[in-house]
Amino acid sequence: MTTDSDTARDIASLEVYDPRDGSLVGALEEATSDDVLAAAASAKAAQPGWAGTDAAARGELLEAVAAALQEHAGELAELNARETGRPEQEALEGVMAGAGTLRQYAQLGPVHRGRSLRGGQLNVDYSVNEPRGVAAVLTPWNDPVAVAAGLLGAALAAGNTVLHKPSERCPHLGALLGRIFADVLPAHVMTTLTGGPAVGAALASDPDVDVIAHMGSSLAGARIARAAALTGAHVIRENGGNDPLLVDEGVDPAWAAEQAAIGAFANSGQICTSVERIYVHRAVAEPFCEALAAEARKRNAGGLAPLVDRRLRDSVHAHVAEALSLGAVAAEGGAVPEGPGSHYPATVLLDCADHMAVMQEETFGPVAPVQVVDSFDDGLKLAAAGRYGLAATVLTADMEHAHRAAAVLQVGTVKVNAVFGGAPGGSAQPRRASGDGFGYGPELLDEFSTVKVVHMGLPGGARP
Repeated sequence: MTTDSDTARDIASLEVYDPRDGSLVGALEEATSDDVLAAAASAKAAQPGWAGTDAAARGELLEAVAAALQEHAGELAELNARETGRPEQEALEGVMAGAGTLRQYAQLGPVHRGRSLRGGQLNVDYSVNEPRGVAAVLTPWNDPVAVAAGLLGAALAAGNTVLHKPSERCPHLGALLGRIFADVLPAHVMTTLTGGPAVGAALASDPDVDVIAHMGSSLAGARIARAAALTGAHVIRENGGNDPLLVDEGVDPAWAAEQAAIGAFANSGQICTSVERIYVHRAVAEPFCEALAAEARKRNAGGLAPLVDRRLRDSVHAHVAEALSLGAVAAEGGAVPEGPGSHYPATVLLDCADHMAVMQEETFGPVAPVQVVDSFDDGLKLAAAGRYGLAATVLTADMEHAHRAAAVLQVGTVKVNAVFGGAPGGSAQPRRASGDGFGYGPELLDEFSTVKVVHMGLPGGARP
């Protein structure tokens, strides 16, 4: 996911501009390396006390944080809209989702069980889950409250103290979120550190950090993993994706186009599991492409939310411009609009080919590149290729094709006949450049824990 800056800037403060009109939102000072060292030392000192707090009491505090989030929901949603361009109603839904996630971990934490083991008749053998220690949590801007609430909630429920670095693209929101947590939790149980890549790098290399959770770009995630290899910190990463959508023959092309549009254009394409490349069977290609272009025009007529900033817009348009220069055709969109802010239209590119960056890399914008294939097998082979492994979607009426796709696609999540959705509690592990470990769900508690096995025997070798 292309979320945080991949190039460090030597600046003392972060300036943020409203992507809707380019106006200044404000500026915040970045944490220094000394700030990071001091925060990590304080978190380490506070961790035994937090781990020694009953799991049920930790859960009650998380419930209180969730209530406080709801009390400040309007402020958080407004800051989200001003800093990232997310429509305020959608931002509000993200806050409420975050409060709900905190409540889930508040309840899951106390029932995060160990296991009893079979040993000798007079012995007791069991395993227990223990917190890893100090957790560094680096979160993105594209759903900043909901994503942060999941990672922070699981880390805290498991008994870790937390150093949170919100994205530099929404530092004011991150600072408010940090105050909401800190006002409820004991001192130094959670500390928020504002800043860009330099702050993230300092956290990743700090020897007092025991576990690092990162949701962001693959490039940043790889750097974090390399730094953690030197300190021994456990790493949880959900990173970039280049998620394919495979449209089989025999499906309703209008329905398939609607699914593709939802997947490619929701949140202006700024979702880690957005549809990034489309392979459509030649038998339905023409009506599908016409319907997809119509979906894009409808969204452009209604006004698509802007991209988070002009830096991202430049990156998105570079992919589009390269594809056009190599023979792709824009059925809709494809040009940078005039005016303030960082708007970019919903774009449909036809006649795309494998060698184009828009088919190989994460674009992270409202772009739907389409490649026509002659058979389901051809499409499946192309969908399964590439260095990412986050998610994939298959639209098909053929159950054999659906089952084969689920078996062949080496990604964390395979979705059949729905680009978004799924049962509560589903946890997936991304593959390859898309990351490592469970980034959400009940299994995230396991990621933030380590297992100890205990054997208790009787003195003197007593026998029954």
